[in-house]
Amino acid sequence: MTIWVNEQIDPSGILYSCIASCSEDHAKDCHESFESNLTETQKKAGWVATMRTVNSWDEVPASALKLD
Repeated sequence: MTIWVNEQIDPSGILYSCIASCSEDHAKDCHESFESNLTETQKKAGWVATMRTVNSWDEVPASALKLD
């Protein structure tokens, strides 16, 4: 099973928001939303939006919104 994990991370490396899904399409939409919601000021300060895959729900951060 592939689980797509989208994260917004602040400049100090703290996870700000996280959404996990089994749907690649939902994950891509979420990533685009996370990316577009970051202002230029946030990006310059070091905020990032990432998308990665994991193979188990155990690898998803506990604070994530989990969508099947």
